[in-house]
Amino acid sequence: MIIQGHLVASSDGSADKEAAGGGWRNEGGGAFGATSGTFAGAVQEEKLPEAVSAALTGALAQLREAVTGLHFGLDVPGADEARKAQAAVLTQLDDYVIPRVHMSTAPALVVVAGSTGAGKSTLVNTLSAQQVSATGVRRPTTGTPVLACHPDDRDWFVKGDLLSGLTRLDKPGVGVGADSIVIAPTERLPQGVALLDTPDIDSVVEEHHQIAHRMLDAADLWVFVTTAARYADAPSWGLLRLAKERNARLVIILSRVPEKSRDVIVKHFVRMLDEYGLGEVERFIVNESAVTNGRLPDDQVTELRMWLAELSVDDQRRTTAVQTTLNGVLNSFRNRVPALARHLETQVALRADLRSDVDSAYMSALAEIDEATRNGSLLRGEVLARWQDFAGSGDLMRTLQLRRAAKSGQQGPERLRALKGALHTGLESVITSAAQRAAEEVVTRWRQRAGAGDKLAATPGLGRPSEESVRRTARMVTSWQDHVTELIRTEGVTKRSVAKLVSFDVQSLALIFTVGLLGYGTTDVSVGSGNSALPQRLLRGLLGAESLRSISAKARSDLRARIGLLFDDETLRYVDALDSAGIPDEAAATRLYQATYNLEVAR
Repeated sequence: MIIQGHLVASSDGSADKEAAGGGWRNEGGGAFGATSGTFAGAVQEEKLPEAVSAALTGALAQLREAVTGLHFGLDVPGADEARKAQAAVLTQLDDYVIPRVHMSTAPALVVVAGSTGAGKSTLVNTLSAQQVSATGVRRPTTGTPVLACHPDDRDWFVKGDLLSGLTRLDKPGVGVGADSIVIAPTERLPQGVALLDTPDIDSVVEEHHQIAHRMLDAADLWVFVTTAARYADAPSWGLLRLAKERNARLVIILSRVPEKSRDVIVKHFVRMLDEYGLGEVERFIVNESAVTNGRLPDDQVTELRMWLAELSVDDQRRTTAVQTTLNGVLNSFRNRVPALARHLETQVALRADLRSDVDSAYMSALAEIDEATRNGSLLRGEVLARWQDFAGSGDLMRTLQLRRAAKSGQQGPERLRALKGALHTGLESVITSAAQRAAEEVVTRWRQRAGAGDKLAATPGLGRPSEESVRRTARMVTSWQDHVTELIRTEGVTKRSVAKLVSFDVQSLALIFTVGLLGYGTTDVSVGSGNSALPQRLLRGLLGAESLRSISAKARSDLRARIGLLFDDETLRYVDALDSAGIPDEAAATRLYQATYNLEVAR
């Protein structure tokens, strides 16, 4: 390593040129073998074997498609982090990985990052021998990234795909947003190496954090700048930890070191790096010096300038460094992409729970209706009064006609219509009330699932049946009553023993059948002593027990099916609310795992 311009001997006593030069080792593995090339200003495309190129291109495209299709719509713990991680993976694929795979011999991008006031812009200006980046006491100073490169490399950064989502500028402008980058050519930087000055990682402006990390995600080498006064701060070590996790090629610059306390500060800093597992990282020391026109005295960056020059002329070392960082990024996908899949699985599981809440509520409502249409509880109030009037007035018996007797007079059509209307209203009321309770139960259950459930439960109208449901229920009951009448007409064949003597009115018999089907006689309701089971006895006498059971089963099954369809339509409102939250299907997580596996195979 290099400290204040001196080579530190390695353990075997030699001046370790590999340490001085960065000690570049390809630790990432993978398919990106080292290749040398010339940098005469032209952009050179790395020619991978066709099979390898096709496999890598296909795997990266599949990974990008799988990550792009993710939606973390439910506000569950970790959802915000998952969205940010998704955006980071996509940005890194577009800004760095895919361009670097296709242009692996292009100039190396060295990103200069650090905390507020560390002197990043001052170092970049000094190495560029001109003020390419603004400096000053105002914090934060750098808002728009500035890329300094040799003029012969300018076209690659202006026209190339690296950081392709950013607008290229010749100089900073007022009101320039986070989607821009300034390209500043300078003769003092060597070919094949570019410096990128970034906003502060601990800026008071949140947008600056995002820009800084985006630039780091597109870096071939990370140069971390900190000061003697702030090297122990948490943001600094957070960035170093990220570099270590990514296996990125890292250089550390400790700047603004007072001459009198340099030894003490350097020893303590080195000890912290050793304890953190970064003792082998190359580092430079820059003394505290006066800044003139945004630049340090040139002798303070002599070793840095030498390091850049060696990186420029040593194709093998530069290419290996780039490949190591690239492989480190690809290796990071082994954890980052499955982590997205796990977040997705959490969303899908919660969606399934919310969907289950809907199904449970409406299944309970259907069971409630089944019970109400069996136990006779529906035959109360208006329905019971109309039945008693119909049966007690003699109209019930007049529906049966003795073939040899004289025809009776009026058969009481008004009482018949009143009974049919009361049955219709009673059944409709039971269904509507059950639907109301189901809607309320769904909202109650969803509100018990804090966060995502609360938000979905607040969707207007979900706590009550839809207006269309009320209208459809009325039409459905009418249709079912007509179906029962048709069943009696087509399947209610009179027993032979009474067919020669008795005929019956189909409409009236259908109403008597409906009264019996809905449980008349199963409770204490009756028209008089001994008449509790009159509908059943009458129907068995006319149709026979087997025929009555068959018609009853068909009528009850048809009613349940119609109510089920009605409730299915109601549950679609809740499904739409879940779908609008943007939760993908269960297969999305599988696609992520498969894309990660395919990328590993391609490498």
